[in-house]
Amino acid sequence: MSELVAGVDSSTQSCKVVIRDAASGALVRAGQAAHPDGTEVDPEHWRRALDSALAEAGGLGDVAAVSVAGQQHGMVCLDEAGEVVRPALLWNDTRSAGAADDLVTELGDGDAVRGAWAWAQAVGSVPVAAFTVTKLRWLAEHEPAAMARTVAVCLPHDWLTWKLAGGDGAGRARGGLDELRTDRSDASGTGYWSAASGEYRLDLLNRAAGRELTVPRVLGPAESAGSAELAGSAGRARLGAGAGDNAAAALGLGASAGDVVVSIGTSGTVFSVSAVATADPTGAIAGFADAAGRFLPLVCTLNAARVLVAAASVLGVDLDRMAELALAASPGAGGLTLLPYLEGERTPNRPDASGLLHGITGKNATQENLARAAVEGMLCGLADGLDAIVAAGVPVNRVLLIGGGARSEAVRQIAPMVFCVPVDVPEPGEYVADGAARQAAWLLAGGDEPPTWTLGVTKRYEAEPQPRVREQYAAVRG
Repeated sequence: MSELVAGVDSSTQSCKVVIRDAASGALVRAGQAAHPDGTEVDPEHWRRALDSALAEAGGLGDVAAVSVAGQQHGMVCLDEAGEVVRPALLWNDTRSAGAADDLVTELGDGDAVRGAWAWAQAVGSVPVAAFTVTKLRWLAEHEPAAMARTVAVCLPHDWLTWKLAGGDGAGRARGGLDELRTDRSDASGTGYWSAASGEYRLDLLNRAAGRELTVPRVLGPAESAGSAELAGSAGRARLGAGAGDNAAAALGLGASAGDVVVSIGTSGTVFSVSAVATADPTGAIAGFADAAGRFLPLVCTLNAARVLVAAASVLGVDLDRMAELALAASPGAGGLTLLPYLEGERTPNRPDASGLLHGITGKNATQENLARAAVEGMLCGLADGLDAIVAAGVPVNRVLLIGGGARSEAVRQIAPMVFCVPVDVPEPGEYVADGAARQAAWLLAGGDEPPTWTLGVTKRYEAEPQPRVREQYAAVRG
């Protein structure tokens, strides 16, 4: 066996760790621990969950390199001593929706359309409530004392990497705020770093925060973020640059140009590896970078697997039984349509929206149709994202379906009907953590491309396209 590498996925819901053989990618051991619920979280919870997940995985004493992938956008504010100023606002905290509108309008000198164009040209994305830049504006306006204490701002994966490297902000030779590091994929989700130019837009950061702040240095895909002290070992593991969760998933899947990944987790994402940066002034597509030197145009919905969970709860069944009910109904659910905006929505940008069940009659009010409408409604929202990717001129060679929601047999069978293309479903796995581990192996191996790993088999699902399902959904959404 060659050297071992570790990959960390610090997501909204939990921390997961995989330890793999650096050469082959073979899984050696793994661990996980839960995160607390909420849209704002004390980052110390992430550190404790990481410690627990590492302990369950047998520790890192024999590991040569480790990389951390994490949920994007989360705002971690640090004071001059490196202490967290307030609980981190997560991507799914929508209280900064008004701040997002204000920032867009301001950059357009009072014209929101012109402002959206200007933001897209500047950083590849139009800010919405999820982005870090909008949370900084909210903090400056609503908690000015907290903003006054803030000296540096970073993201969840940046903070965890810094902590692994011994970061404490105390002005020591190693571990100060100037040692904060990030990667291009996660930096591209802040709203003040451009994937196209590879540079921070500090003018936009200052516009949002009202003051200058320290930000992490952006590392290249196989560049080192330093080293970590490992319990039980006299040595030190090398630290990879880390990545945003979607970019890490693409790396874990081995996605290449033309691959579109549809991930059904807490949020739903549709993203594609692209050789060309995007700049969508409509705001539908976020112009992110990937973890391998290319680009990752992405469309995000706030409501994905939670829609299935909510529908199963209403029906009083588990997810497997709900899938059976959904597959027992006909396409279109007898005219029943669910707009699944349970927690507001990001695409379309309706942060204050709620869900809507439309078209219910005495004839179609069945468990089967409700289950089907939930699956179709969730998938139609993601199909809108796929349409946006195609309309932007990004080539689509195949569609990969991953995430917890992709384990549903109903989702797998209905997806090709709604997307109107075949769908490939890789073997279930921790692809975000796997991508981080693959990045760590890349750090050890060097070179221009990450090592090639084959982590599982992929099953193709095909079905007769049902465009009327999309038409029914679009009529209600409009």
